[in-house]
Amino acid sequence: MRFSDERKYFVSEASVYRLLKAHNLITSPAYVVIKAANEFKDKTTAINQLWQTDFTYRR
Repeated sequence: MRFSDERKYFVSEASVYRLLKAHNLITSPAYVVIKAANEFKDKTTAINQLWQTDFTYRR
């Protein structure tokens, strides 16, 4: 924070995370990776029919 405030540089969150991790200052978050399927299991059956899905994973 001091670097970006004093020197007026923007540092992305991803860059900060990568540097902290490289110096073993943080660990990887414990989360489950959920991959999306390539296509819907239940296909549409009529013209202009649309399937919509959503999921939320909370621990």
